[in-house]
Amino acid sequence: MSIIHEITKVVTPVDFSDNSKLIAESSAYLAGKFGASMHLVFVVQNFEDYSGFFVPQMTLPSLEGELVESAEIKMASFCKEIEEYCTKAGVDTLTYKVLMGDVGEKISDYASEVEADLIVMGTHGYKGLEKIMFGSVADKVVRSASCPVMTINPYTCC
Repeated sequence: MSIIHEITKVVTPVDFSDNSKLIAESSAYLAGKFGASMHLVFVVQNFEDYSGFFVPQMTLPSLEGELVESAEIKMASFCKEIEEYCTKAGVDTLTYKVLMGDVGEKISDYASEVEADLIVMGTHGYKGLEKIMFGSVADKVVRSASCPVMTINPYTCC
């Protein structure tokens, strides 16, 4: 059995935060070095997770549909922003997907679905109460992914 694992598909979750471009460019650099395709993914948080909180007087399916539609537009724009960098880095194929549900779970499921060889994602560095309230998507993905996960702390990497 060979311990060398060929990397042909890299999945990178983005959240459109200020650090998303940095994480995507870092992932593109790696994907380019391996000659791998790059798959960007954004997950719209499912509102069922907030069932105990106040929910506006809008039907959830309508609101969720609008959020997904808005995310699709934002993701297409985001891909155009980084497309030139991806080309320079040697990435031949850049695709994206917008999903809905539990963020960590959907990232891991998507990576399995496309048979990713590597997930490259950022960490937010939450501490204390923030970590308790929001959890760590990166931790969840590391524990559940079917492939290696590389995490990047955007506050210390560059």
